Amino acid sequence: MLKIAFIGNGKSANRYHVPFILKLQDKFQIKTMYSRHLKDDWPRLQGVHYTTDLDEIYQDPELDLVVVSTPPQVHYSYAKELLEHGKNVLVEKPFTQTAKEAQELFALAQEKNLFIQCYQNRRYDSDFLTVQKVINSGVLGKLTEIEMHYDYFRPQVPQGEHNFSWADSFVYSHACHTLDQVISLYGKPDNVHYDVRQLLGPGRMNDYFDLDLNYGDLKVSVKSSYFRIKPRPSFVVYGQKGRFVKETKDRQEEHLKLFYMPDHADFGLDLPEHFGTLTYVDDQGQYHEEKVPSEVGDYSRVYADIYETLVNHREKAVKDEETIWQISMLEKAANQLNQ
Repeated sequence: MLKIAFIGNGKSANRYHVPFILKLQDKFQIKTMYSRHLKDDWPRLQGVHYTTDLDEIYQDPELDLVVVSTPPQVHYSYAKELLEHGKNVLVEKPFTQTAKEAQELFALAQEKNLFIQCYQNRRYDSDFLTVQKVINSGVLGKLTEIEMHYDYFRPQVPQGEHNFSWADSFVYSHACHTLDQVISLYGKPDNVHYDVRQLLGPGRMNDYFDLDLNYGDLKVSVKSSYFRIKPRPSFVVYGQKGRFVKETKDRQEEHLKLFYMPDHADFGLDLPEHFGTLTYVDDQGQYHEEKVPSEVGDYSRVYADIYETLVNHREKAVKDEETIWQISMLEKAANQLNQ
């Protein structure tokens, strides 16, 4: 049984972490929740100690893992202090603001023989897992292009920002989801083309990005915008023999926002109308078009992976170099508008 503490007691901790840790009560126990100002925005967990004294976490020898779920501007400083106090650390994404900071944290963890990793839960999105299943089946033949869209219609968000903030920029806070998915599949790209825009004009929040990652003959496009009244498909995968389209995203976040939690048997599950469409020509020249049942998304798999690493010494699911590559790309993308 591994004991966990949280630095940060807001939406990130209570929506995207706690419900999934509670699925693994044979492996994890949440012991402490720290926040600078304890509020009652979220129900307090029974048996959990809530504190405004950070030293209670730093000095607790029972803790096996501390999760940093704060605003990203302070991820680096909290993670470094935790490592210096001998704690294993899981850091919400984006991991740090710069690749240099990420490298420093990984080097410090290695020096102290400690665990540190970025919380890349989107590797366990249903739509992404389904795309992997189709790709691995080989029916599409050699892949030529993958389009990944993460769209919103929230014009009020960029319209409410009148100064550019690198740390709060759209590309930095949102491309961290999809870039990691690409990297988990194909590793470091040969090169990247960055198209990051401030549709409302210079000095405002960036609200659009289109990043092309090239892997030999394969191009993977990661795109997002705040101004898509109808979102583009979540994934479109093209191969020399066919195409796969997954229109809708993973539904875990949708359900979490409704406080429909993972203890429900149908939590996050796609219905038949959410299934993707696979179109291809087989080796005999026969045309096929069929629905592909979605894989089951499950963010608790992040913590199951961490348990295997800390208890059974399995290799980390999210490699250090993968996080460094991702942060380097985010840094270059955001800096396009910060000249």
